[in-house]
Amino acid sequence: MDAYDGIVVGGGHNGLVAAIELARAGWRILILEQGERLGGAVMSAEITRPGFVHDLYSTNQNTFRGGLVYGVLGEDLERHGLRYATTDKPFANAFPGGRVLKVYQDAERTLAGLREHDPGDADGWLELKELFDRLSPAIFELYGSALPSWAAAMAAGRALRRLGVKGAAEGAQLLLSSTRELGDLYMSSPEAKALLATWGMHPDFGPDVSAGAMFPFVEVFSDAAAGMSIVEGGASRMIDALAAVLADHGGAARTGAAVRRILTDGDRATGVELESGERIGATRAVVASVTPTALYGRLLEGGPVRESLRREAARYRYGPGTMMVHVALSAPPAWAAGGDLGEFAYVHIAPYVADLADTYTAASNGLLPSSPLLIVGQSSAVDPSRAPAGRAVLWVQVRALPARIRGDAAGEITASDWREAAEPYADRVIAKLAEYAPGIDELILDRAVLTPADLEAHDPNLVGGDSVAGSHHLRQNFAFRPLRSTPGYRTPVEGLYMTGAATWPGGGVTGLSGHLAAQTVLGGSTLSARAASIRRRLAGGK
Repeated sequence: MDAYDGIVVGGGHNGLVAAIELARAGWRILILEQGERLGGAVMSAEITRPGFVHDLYSTNQNTFRGGLVYGVLGEDLERHGLRYATTDKPFANAFPGGRVLKVYQDAERTLAGLREHDPGDADGWLELKELFDRLSPAIFELYGSALPSWAAAMAAGRALRRLGVKGAAEGAQLLLSSTRELGDLYMSSPEAKALLATWGMHPDFGPDVSAGAMFPFVEVFSDAAAGMSIVEGGASRMIDALAAVLADHGGAARTGAAVRRILTDGDRATGVELESGERIGATRAVVASVTPTALYGRLLEGGPVRESLRREAARYRYGPGTMMVHVALSAPPAWAAGGDLGEFAYVHIAPYVADLADTYTAASNGLLPSSPLLIVGQSSAVDPSRAPAGRAVLWVQVRALPARIRGDAAGEITASDWREAAEPYADRVIAKLAEYAPGIDELILDRAVLTPADLEAHDPNLVGGDSVAGSHHLRQNFAFRPLRSTPGYRTPVEGLYMTGAATWPGGGVTGLSGHLAAQTVLGGSTLSARAASIRRRLAGGK
């Protein structure tokens, strides 16, 4: 049986980051990926027509490019061809009647638009921005720390000293608020309230879910400050660069290598067995980028795990599903709002908070929403290399949808599974998009539809099409992620660790889970000084 120092199960970006850090520490590392390509939910392809490059799943890489992992590995990744296309027009929300709210990197331009729409919105935006400036150093430091850990406790202590009891209580209150409450407290118009609430739906925070306000609070002002970045030439180039850096340090990766189970000897992980029957040893650690249900329900079946932990893992909750509609256009869309809306990275079409609430409730009840949230990514407007000259690519993420269909809120689609519902529901998506971009249906050269079932078939971590690999509601977030009894990256099996979106800090392309898992494996011995320096810089320290 061949043996490595460490094996990483799963070749998504977090698995790659963890493998790189272990390889940099001198470990002999092997990544095993069941798919034919590395990347997980970070992948691009010409899925509609040749020359039209689509990010199949995730696209926005702001938190990676501006984060700790890129601060450490950025030079190496750039040496292997990673480049970003960034726009100073990160996102906008479109509303009926050609109304629109736009967020620019130019703060004064954003304020001018809000003020013209409703002076109260501009006042509320300024108040929220001042709150963000005070709280974000503590938030980012916590975000880059393992939970639970002494590092997180010390970060909390520093935040308390810096903010005082009153400021810390203000931050805690915001943390526990819903996105509807966030908008109602700070914004005046229905449009500005929706501008905030739509971001909550990117993970799984319907407007009335407690603790949903933190994500839009951070995302809105971070994007406003940095613009929005996608990978030049497609998201897979980021994965290719990570794989090349791993190879630089002697690490190896195998695709088409599905792991059947994790091997143990007593209470210790000793390697893996593939579906083919091949066994590969790991003398020091196995790092599994999987969900708790997969780890404790399948990979460790018959292994040294107490029954109460298996039951807890079986109760791990997943959020609503996601559909991706990829569209190749003969020309860029003509938005009813006109102006520069066609230049924005994201255009959110809800349109209002009540619509988001109806959508979330319908999806939670197993119904196809009558008017889902559309997150329209104008990829070729940000990165012209994504489409032939004069043509365009749209990346449309449809949130939120049921994993299993029990009915249709509009009473029109009779299909009971996603194979039959895919095209009729995509028609509904395009019809809604055409209300805001008239004539877009006539520009469509081709489209490709990925349903919640397709997402799970591609990446088993996306259970039911949950694009963030597990609900981010308070009961399984922060120090409760992935499980209350086993938070963080260690498992009860010696030498076995977890990483990926099912662990803190959750979904999104950050690489932080991979970094923190590797630090846990190594006891903080690798990259620690440089990472700590970058963490302080990102948090606003010296």
